[in-house]
Amino acid sequence: MDPISRPHPHDDDALILLQAGRHGDPFSILGPHRHDEEIWLTALVPGVAQLRALGSAGVVELTRVHGDLFTGRIGAGPYRLQARTGGGVEYEFEDPYRFGPVLGDMDLHLINEGTHRQLWHALGAHVMTHEGVDGVHFAVWAPNAQRVSVIGQFNAWDGRCHPMRRRGGSGVWEIFLPGLHEGQLYKYEILGADGAVMPKADPLGFGSQHPPEKASVIRDISGYGWDDHGWMASRAGQQDRSAPISIYEVHPGSWRRRHDEHGRPLSYREMAVELVDYVKEMGFTHLELMPISEFPFDGSWGYQPVGLFAPTIRFGPPHEFRDLVDAAHQAGLGVLLDWVPGHFPTDAHGLVRFDGTALYEYEDPREGFHQDWNTLIYNYGRTEVQNFLIANALYWLEEYHLDGLRVDAVASMLYRDYSRQQGEWVPNRDGGRENYEAIAFLQNMNIATYGEVQGIMTVAEESTSYPRVSAPVDAGGLGFGFKWNMGWMNDTLRYIQCDPVHRQYHHDLIAFGLSYAFAENFILPISHDEVVHGKGSMLRKMPGDEWQQFANLRAYYAFMWGHPGKKLLFMGCEFGQPEEWNHNGELNWLAAQQPMHRGVQTLVRDLNRLYRDTPALHVKDCDPEGFQWIATDPVQSTFAWIRRGGEGDAPVIVLCNFTPVPREAFRVGAPVAGAWHEAINTDAAIYGGSGMGNLGQVQADGPPCDGQPVSMSVTLPPLSVVILTAVSQVSGG
Repeated sequence: MDPISRPHPHDDDALILLQAGRHGDPFSILGPHRHDEEIWLTALVPGVAQLRALGSAGVVELTRVHGDLFTGRIGAGPYRLQARTGGGVEYEFEDPYRFGPVLGDMDLHLINEGTHRQLWHALGAHVMTHEGVDGVHFAVWAPNAQRVSVIGQFNAWDGRCHPMRRRGGSGVWEIFLPGLHEGQLYKYEILGADGAVMPKADPLGFGSQHPPEKASVIRDISGYGWDDHGWMASRAGQQDRSAPISIYEVHPGSWRRRHDEHGRPLSYREMAVELVDYVKEMGFTHLELMPISEFPFDGSWGYQPVGLFAPTIRFGPPHEFRDLVDAAHQAGLGVLLDWVPGHFPTDAHGLVRFDGTALYEYEDPREGFHQDWNTLIYNYGRTEVQNFLIANALYWLEEYHLDGLRVDAVASMLYRDYSRQQGEWVPNRDGGRENYEAIAFLQNMNIATYGEVQGIMTVAEESTSYPRVSAPVDAGGLGFGFKWNMGWMNDTLRYIQCDPVHRQYHHDLIAFGLSYAFAENFILPISHDEVVHGKGSMLRKMPGDEWQQFANLRAYYAFMWGHPGKKLLFMGCEFGQPEEWNHNGELNWLAAQQPMHRGVQTLVRDLNRLYRDTPALHVKDCDPEGFQWIATDPVQSTFAWIRRGGEGDAPVIVLCNFTPVPREAFRVGAPVAGAWHEAINTDAAIYGGSGMGNLGQVQADGPPCDGQPVSMSVTLPPLSVVILTAVSQVSGG
């Protein structure tokens, strides 16, 4: 390297470290500094032949003192730098090292304390004006790093150019880079505690490159003009446990694709029209999106996210994702996001060993590695990590107006021995299997989201019998609003897949679910997990010939909509897609046009409308007072029950016949006398059935039966469910 040729105020060894990109405090050298009553400027600008400072002292020629480092005495006040390349090209630019820090002491205190609930306002890349100059402020938490730099096309991805300022003991590094703008690519280059140099995506980046590229993208997420004020003001009532909630789960990349040479998925803006219109027409109340936080591998379906603060660029930039949410809200639909704090991918550009240490993850693989998924586990006990995740939950709810979060894989977080053999896990402080830190994280997440964002809902995918998942935290619960009823799903699918002749021996698979149906605020989920990995489609799970498969599927859906609990159905299931779901293609919309499939689709639409419009079917979904068995008969594989709403709401009777044998003159008790309307008959011709039924109405004028004051004689078609609604409220004799 060139010897230092002129006097200067800096230590030679420090300059060598700075030139090599290994100095931990670049702001102590770079920029203007007062020495012996004079102001000295030092700048590191690779690849230039000459560097000048233009300021109050006029044009000052800076002297090359070491490699790409230049130094000279300048006057006080603002200045600009002027560089000339070896080819004679001249250009001017602002020196980032003349600007003061952006983050204040309160931000740093809250970050250090792990209580900065709006962390994305402090960290990440923010387009802004600072000290009168336009540019971008970058900040990242990397407490054990030796040096952190911003790299991008603007500095030839050279980590020596823009090393960041360490902010005391907070673990935060920051820098303001003047002249940068939205859309530019960047990464952080980190000299880790282990001495390795690692390029990393921004943990709080608002945008990302399209995978497989890995850079973060500067995105200005401010200034969106929302038109969903009516929805936002009313959604608390529409997401209450007494409200009708029927959710359409969607994988955005494979719901529908453009029929062009590229076969690309719909964009967010296209979904804002086509998907929203379809979901509204089908009568669902909510749209649930599988994870859209940026993820590198399509085959993970989004469940291994790297960019937790970036809506995936696969379908458009962040504001266009807001267009989708805004359109859904204007159509009266809620939007839920599948949120994944339980999977921590090992992709090198992500959070793994972010600053050369196990910063976000557990160090010990017995605590920090999921053997089933080959992913890491967040260190939920570290306050800064917990804050990062909770702030991310709030970010989606606040910045994107999402109405709730479905939290994936909760069971894997709750138990330290999840999918592990003896000796492969570390017990908690009491010697048990519960992960106290994860439990506290989930409770704190629910306290924060419900406490800070009005009207939202959180949903747990929790596959064990962990108690009080949907009970308030102050009552000893985890604090979720709802829980997926995985037991109901597993048992009832086992039942409906049986040959009807054998169903009498498995009667309890239907009945048992009512023994715990009100232990939680349940959602009944038929999700993507039931139509992948060789499980086949919902239609092909059904036994019998083609006609019986459709009849069984229609009966199962009506059973589900008549059963206590909110509803969730994965895309394609609503029209009985014949194939297993394939994330690389689109749904089989050609099949949806065929009469039998269209019949299933029409049934689901009508079930949704009946569910929404009938208080007895939703007001007490989570209340045992809303359900009463009338009769069950294992030999005939029949079930009958009453659903009730609030005072003055007409009751509903649900009748199920899970055999191919018609049950004519089937006598069933009724809570009130008078006319009962056949609101749904899954054997109706419009749904693809045989058309057997009750001609619109039946009269409850018979003797007491099944513990009810009156009774009626009804026809139960083969493999069918009939839903009757009381026309009048006349008490029986």
